[in-house]
Amino acid sequence: MAQKENADPGVPSLPEVRREEPLPPERRPGAAPLQPIALQASPPPQRTFTLDDFEIGRPLGKGKFGSVYLAREQSTKFLVALKILFKSQVEKEGVEHQLRREIEIMAHLQHPNILRLYNYFHDERRVFLILEYAPGGELYKELQRQGRFDATRIATLMEEAADALLYCHGKKVIHRDIKPENLLLGLMGELKIADFGWSVHAPSLQRRTLCGTLDYLPPEMVEGREHDEKVDLWCLGVLCYELLVGHPPFESPSHNETYHRITKGGPCHRDPMFRELTPPGIPCHGDPAPHAAGEPKGWAGPQDMGPTYTAPAPHPPFSLWGETRGWGARDTGAGWGCP
Repeated sequence: MAQKENADPGVPSLPEVRREEPLPPERRPGAAPLQPIALQASPPPQRTFTLDDFEIGRPLGKGKFGSVYLAREQSTKFLVALKILFKSQVEKEGVEHQLRREIEIMAHLQHPNILRLYNYFHDERRVFLILEYAPGGELYKELQRQGRFDATRIATLMEEAADALLYCHGKKVIHRDIKPENLLLGLMGELKIADFGWSVHAPSLQRRTLCGTLDYLPPEMVEGREHDEKVDLWCLGVLCYELLVGHPPFESPSHNETYHRITKGGPCHRDPMFRELTPPGIPCHGDPAPHAAGEPKGWAGPQDMGPTYTAPAPHPPFSLWGETRGWGARDTGAGWGCP
């Protein structure tokens, strides 16, 4: 300021030169427009549950590893199915990996027709799974009460099951044990696929493990061949038959006969409804066997099946969550199909 005051008034003052900072590269002429930067929000803290956070209600199911209870979260009063597994039993049966895989798979599945796994926690002795509560209970028990379902209800259930399975297959998950005991019903009767104990996440969708329930096994599993996600579609067809008729299509008194009907023969049923629905040319064990003229006519039995059939050696019974399933015996559904 002193220089300006003492300057000669007859000499014009030079304009003040302001020094400008260079523009950053992204703001120079011709540069690409600025892109908005998405700020990454910090993930919300994970809540850690304890058993004290729940009011325990009535039991919903019981199994060798523990039980399933109706429970209510204390702060929100939200109803859930609390599945309690004892670590000692899990370790005794050597299924720790199977339990871990079931939790990991269910935690990544969110579909209206798949039972939700909300969270899990554990203490020194137990593992607790916080599951969605399905008020309608097991589809198997409902089928036992009614004997069979009408076509409209079956069509709705099949649509819901197919949509859920397509969602699973899109995520490279194969369920491998679709059956009425593993299907629950929601408040409005909607289907909920549960029990992912035999499920697998297989990016290639190619597996060789024999698993599931004998009446629902597809031919490729029975014959020990490689299988993919289409085994779930086979089970869906068997399920549709059972809901319509009242029992599985390949059910028989012996294991070998069941093997034969799955791989070489056809469904066994004498119900008039089944005969009306069966397209021409589909074999049905239980139809009168063809006999020469003059010979007595009777129901087809093992002696009417042509050359002696040698079924593959039965595999030993396997266990799921500690419950041994014998071949041909249906799971009672009293255990792990919570609720």
